[in-house]
Amino acid sequence: MHDMSAKPAERRLLRAGLDLEKDLVEEAPRRRGLDMASSWAVIGIFFIMAMGVVYLMAPILIPLCLAVVTGLIFGVAAEKLNEFGIPPLPTALLLAGAFGTGLFLVAGVLADPIAQLASNAPDLVRGAYDRITPLFSRLGWLSIHPETFQSGQMSMEKVLENTGSILGILSSSLTPALLQGMIFFAALVLFLSARLKLRQMIIMGFPRRSQRLTTIRIMNAIDSALGYYFATATLVYAGLGVVTTLITWGGGLAMPALWGVFAFISSFVPFLGVTLMTIALATAGLLTHDTVMMGLMPALAFFVVHLAMENLVMPAVMGKRLEVNAFIIFTAIIFWTWMWGAAGAMLALPLSIIGMTIADELRPAKRKAKRTLPG
Repeated sequence: MHDMSAKPAERRLLRAGLDLEKDLVEEAPRRRGLDMASSWAVIGIFFIMAMGVVYLMAPILIPLCLAVVTGLIFGVAAEKLNEFGIPPLPTALLLAGAFGTGLFLVAGVLADPIAQLASNAPDLVRGAYDRITPLFSRLGWLSIHPETFQSGQMSMEKVLENTGSILGILSSSLTPALLQGMIFFAALVLFLSARLKLRQMIIMGFPRRSQRLTTIRIMNAIDSALGYYFATATLVYAGLGVVTTLITWGGGLAMPALWGVFAFISSFVPFLGVTLMTIALATAGLLTHDTVMMGLMPALAFFVVHLAMENLVMPAVMGKRLEVNAFIIFTAIIFWTWMWGAAGAMLALPLSIIGMTIADELRPAKRKAKRTLPG
């Protein structure tokens, strides 16, 4: 009797255990999904908070990032000077001094033309109004008439008032810019002088030998990519600056040397630089010449020369040694310009090169393909 009554009880226990196991099996995917969702939520919150910190600390992070990127670009030159027996600190002072001297010379070249441009700003604005308003009157489909510029926010008086306020804002921001410049040069000297120790500290921070070798390879690849790209781009864009000077001189524009310097500097910001430069040349040409065709010729010539250099000269010199993804560069420019303004636009390209170099070095197939390339 005891055995007969125990068997149904065992069967009930077994059935309950199977039902519980089935419920656990069905519940496991849901739990894994919730765990994954919570993990991604934590990552998203951390990313948003990190971006907020980067945005709020822009006055400090911008000169520090510029110093680190500039130090990485000068990495190959620093190694060559160290091989000649020059100690790290004199090497850092020499490279930072050479870079500062170059910036000082560029500022000296730009100082007088910019001062003239600022003093003649009201006359230039009035001349632009006199040239543009008849053009708008011919384009009736725009529904813009000369009377539009007589009152409101687009009136002559309002524009001149805003021009004066812009100059006041620029002058008031001079002191923070000088402070950031001091932070930049101090950080550049310290980074270049302690560069080898920083590399050693980062490498020894990894416990395994394979990880340390990967870190060494990535650091060497970053130094080589940045140094090679910017050395080549400096020579090519310097030639573009000379050609732009000749174009603007032949096109009858004022201050052709200033246009050449602007063309050289703006070319280091892909897409955005050439767009702004072409628009500026077209505007200056239309204000200088009476006919639209003659006014647009300098901008058209610059755009064609820049297009040829970017698509023919640069790929011929670079080869496949450094491939940059145009979409990634464009997205990075939009993002860093939104975060840090003009300084972010300048940093977008080197930061993208660093990121793509790290990604390539962490992919063995990509790394082997690069090694098999000629040259």
